Amino acid sequence: MTIVFDSAESILAAVGQTLGATPWLPITQQRIDTFAEATGDHQWIHVDPVRAKTGPFGTTIAHGYLTLSLCSIFLPQLVEVRMKMGVNYGCDKVRFPNAVKVGARIRGAGELVGAEKTRDGGVQATIRVTVEIDGETRPACVAETISRYYF
Repeated sequence: MTIVFDSAESILAAVGQTLGATPWLPITQQRIDTFAEATGDHQWIHVDPVRAKTGPFGTTIAHGYLTLSLCSIFLPQLVEVRMKMGVNYGCDKVRFPNAVKVGARIRGAGELVGAEKTRDGGVQATIRVTVEIDGETRPACVAETISRYYF
């Protein structure tokens, strides 16, 4: 269920709140290949299934930055912010503790870890997104995403 924020005050009051988890998203070779094309990162561990079979993971794996970029899919599934405008401000403490193998399913779990008013009248919110891998104990990615919202 998506959490709705309709004011700076509602975000500030929710610091520490768990935001739930998104539906599972399958990681396909096509998604990995498309990301490789977009970024120019064609390392064999991502795009060569034959060679990757004999590699350390036994198959191809998603790029770490692909996994991080999927936070853009997960965040709107976790929170709906009814605002005039919002901007991505950055990320803190990004880590990739586990590889995402092709064919795996991942999802984003969120927690609002911080929020503060900005000098220009907005609110800056930090949401920790933990990208979980179905059937794995260690997450694929943990990132503190920072967004600024204006109401």
